[in-house]
Order: sequence, then structure tokens, then C-alpha cells
Amino acid sequence: MENNAVNSYLFTSEVVSPGHPDKCADIIADSIVDALLMQDSKSRIASEVFVAGKHVIIGGEVTTKANVSVEDYKNIAINALKKIGYNGNEYFTKEECLHPEDVQVQVLLNRQSPDINQGVDQEGGETGAGDQGIMFGYADCETPDFMPSAITYARMLADKVYEYALSHPNELGVDIKTQVTMDYITKENFDNANPQKIHTIVVSAPCVASMDIVTVRNLIKGLIDTTGLPKELYNPNECIIHINPTGKYVSHSSLHDSGLTGRKLIVDSFGGYAPIGGGAQSSKDYTKVDRSGLYAARYIAKNIVAAGLAKKAVVQISYAIGVAKPVSITVNTNHTAIDGISDEKLSQFVMDNFPLTPNWITKKFDLDAPSSDTFLYADVAAHGQVGRSSYPWEKLDSVDIFKKLL
Repeated sequence: MENNAVNSYLFTSEVVSPGHPDKCADIIADSIVDALLMQDSKSRIASEVFVAGKHVIIGGEVTTKANVSVEDYKNIAINALKKIGYNGNEYFTKEECLHPEDVQVQVLLNRQSPDINQGVDQEGGETGAGDQGIMFGYADCETPDFMPSAITYARMLADKVYEYALSHPNELGVDIKTQVTMDYITKENFDNANPQKIHTIVVSAPCVASMDIVTVRNLIKGLIDTTGLPKELYNPNECIIHINPTGKYVSHSSLHDSGLTGRKLIVDSFGGYAPIGGGAQSSKDYTKVDRSGLYAARYIAKNIVAAGLAKKAVVQISYAIGVAKPVSITVNTNHTAIDGISDEKLSQFVMDNFPLTPNWITKKFDLDAPSSDTFLYADVAAHGQVGRSSYPWEKLDSVDIFKKLL
């Protein structure tokens, strides 16, 4: 009997909008990082934010010369929520959605331990790693920004629906989730970063109570079709699409789902295509290698792939607390490197040519100087820690260095 089954090899990534409660926590935390570093570039910050109901709790450690009062911290949190879109939308009741005038902020911040600080700020100007740990960077050739396809298209959809919600508060709320499943057809295509089509799309977005589910689904379907997904991958007549699959979704925000910093690490990084170190980026200053190490590892991986040395690259960097130089650097191209380029050779080349100390990373990407003219950590928290070409750590200015290996 003839077998007419069509082969599939599927991989899925999800994304949440800035209005998701976990992202609200990240954005508030990084709004604090921005505010402190813009006043005192040597601020040391490791705070956490918990958003539940109408309450925001800010805790952790801060050492800074910046003049920031408890009232200032409260205003930073409330203003961040307003910018996200929780700005008193009259089309959602106070039972359906968080309103800024109801927010209660509690500030529980202490000074960073001097035992940690003595290893970080060293005599002679060197900066030791703010903690031990491992960080992973990743890049592949699936998209122009050298990011995996599923998370790239899920981000595009999230951005599209979120921007529509901001400009049409009479229709949609800002607590949005998207998900994209890519079909590679075969494992070989997956291994070689060669996606074949968008198989499934999932979008969940809150709507005002007066809208019916058919109207909502038609609206969001129109947004999906105009997002700019690659025509060679997205066929609207064949793609499986789930829009608010449980039905109409009105009640949203932290009133109905609590949020916490560091709970969207896969969303923030590579959508599950690569390992993660486990440490969050948001809420931490640049001496914390959970943040700076990720940026450096992504930078190295992206430049390797952009140089044409491999179709994929995973870069692991590890650090010891108080020690500036990495403990180890490892490059894994998943057997996609071109002839003559081995993972051992790449790993040694990175060690020989890139210092990757906290000071080097900070200076390379100006991590101690966030600004509206360069980048803000709060915007990075909102849109993903990697994969946006405007971020300093996304530059391709080491491609020529890597091409020396050819």
C-alpha cells in the first residue's frame, strides 16, 4: 500500500509581549538599572521584582551614588507600567485590567555585600566577574539577523499585535502571547538551519468585553497576514492558526496572573534552539556576567556565522566570581563548520583574540552608559536580550577577524 504521509520535523518557540506580567517585572527592574546607571555608571544592582494583583515588590541589593529615594523607585515602577500600556485604559474595567492609580509599590532594597564587591572592583581598575556561572550565545543562518526562525517570527507577530493594541486600546489589551512552529521536513534540514515552512501560529490577545470572538479572530488574522512573514515560508491557506483558542479573553494583566523577573529566559534568548546558562539578565548591572556574558557569547557566535565559518554556532563562556578572565570558552558548530574549520580551532581562536573580561565587554558595548540615544536596558527587557540589530552586542564588526581563519 502506498504511503502518502508527508514528513514533518517541527520546532516551536514562544514570545510574550511587554504587557505580560513576567515582562512587566523585567521591564520595571531594568528601568531601575537604567535610572541608576545614568546617574552613577559604577552602580551595582541586583534587584528582583514581583508583580501580583495591584502590588509591585522591589527587592534585592543596590550600591550606588545615585540620588534615588523610595518614592523615586515607586515612580519608576508606575511609569514603566504606564509606558507598557497599563495607563488607565478606559475600555477595560479595574477588575479586568491593572490601572496605574491602583498600583501599590513596596521597596525592599539592601546594599550589595562588601565580600562580593571586593572581588568585583579590583585595584588597578580591573573588574572581576560579579558571580560564577555559565553563559551561552547562539547564532544560525536561518534569518538575516542570524537568529533562529521560530522565535524571530514569533517576535514579529508579538510586535505587530502589541503595537496594534497600543494604538487601538478600544479593541485589544497589551498582555499578549505568540507562538510559531517551524517545519523543517527532515532532521537534516533542522541540523543545517534550513526551515521549510511555518507550520502553526498561535496568538492570544485580550479584547474588550464588547467584542465577540469572531471579530477578534478576524482582526488578529488580518494582523498575522500583514506582519511581513516570509512568503516562501508562510502560506496563509495552509498554515494552522490558533487565535485565542480557549475563546474570548478579556481579564488580563497582573490582576489575573502574577509576574516575576527572570521567568522568561527562553523568550529572552534563542527560543529553545540553544542551551541557556540559567541566569537572568534583567535587574542586573553589567558586572554581572549573567548579563554581559550572554551579550559577549551572542556577539562571538553571530560573527562566526556571519563570517561564513559555520551555519550554526553555540558559544559557552564560564566565569569564576572575582576573576576577570573567563574560566573556559567553547565553540560548538554542531557539525556545520566549513572544511578546514574545527570547533577546537574556533575555540582557541576566540580565546586568543577576544579578552572577554567584564571590562572588555563593558567597553566594547558601552554597557555602563545606557541612554535613549544608544540603548536602554528597559527596552532590551521588553523586546528580547538578543537578536535586535540595534543592540551594540549585535554588531558584525569582527567578521573580518574571523575570516582570517579561512
